[in-house]
Amino acid sequence: MRTFLTLMQREWLQHRFGWSLLTLVPLGLALLVLSFGQIQVDSDAAIERVGHAFPAIVTAVAMMATTGLTFIIVAATSLILISGLARRDHQDRSVEFWLSLPTGHSSSLAAPLVTHLLVAPAAALFIGLAGGWLFSLVVVTRLAGLPAWLALPWGDIVIAVTAMLARVLVGLPLAVLWAAPLVLAQVLANAYFKRWGLPVLLLLLAAAGLLVDRWLGLGSLSQLIGDVLRNAAQALVTSGNYSMEPRSAEGVFQGLRQIPGWALADLAGAVRALASPLFAGCLATAAAMFALLVDWRRRGAGAAG
Repeated sequence: MRTFLTLMQREWLQHRFGWSLLTLVPLGLALLVLSFGQIQVDSDAAIERVGHAFPAIVTAVAMMATTGLTFIIVAATSLILISGLARRDHQDRSVEFWLSLPTGHSSSLAAPLVTHLLVAPAAALFIGLAGGWLFSLVVVTRLAGLPAWLALPWGDIVIAVTAMLARVLVGLPLAVLWAAPLVLAQVLANAYFKRWGLPVLLLLLAAAGLLVDRWLGLGSLSQLIGDVLRNAAQALVTSGNYSMEPRSAEGVFQGLRQIPGWALADLAGAVRALASPLFAGCLATAAAMFALLVDWRRRGAGAAG
């Protein structure tokens, strides 16, 4: 475990500057715009309808938007970085150094995967949430004054935000497991075909699609990939339906209080989806691809040729 944590720390040291820029620069620029730019709300009727709950709506929107955007930026960047994982150490021949250390091939591959696909996006959620609190302070203060922000129902807001954050944090590893075959397929393609990895992977998928379509029917492979991606998204959040129609101030506050229950039911739906042959197939395929990556790395520096 100590070796694994050390490998994860190596990932942090190697990418901390980039991750810091990805999270702090967009938040800083957006904060400057909100602090000094002009903020307009078009629908006066909607504001009158929700009344004193309007600051709560602004706070919820600011927090969700900031958290979601930060998460998407970091997650997308991590997917791009992880696609070149297999050949990263071979490019500068540092693989020879890592092979000399008492670290297994599996750990050397798994630690970056865990760091980029789980730890970095999870950290982005907390950073985005912290930025959301600050954004809500700026926006609500400019629109309704600081007393309105201080008078918000913070108990309901904190509970709702905590429930949503916990829902996404628990759903994140489930989403990664669903999408693991697609992610590892890209890593494996780049390992064997270098910069041609993605074109070769798309060509192989197209060829496989033609074969599968002849056996199982038109669009079978594309439908299968679509089902995998849809389950990955639903594992992260949105496996159930939730809507809050702010028709009145009381409706807004009631909606906030319903979020924890919805998050729990949504998570239960995501967990139930794991008991499916498709998920078992995803795990088996991901395990096979990971084994192929370990075998490729085991060949050492000679495999980078």
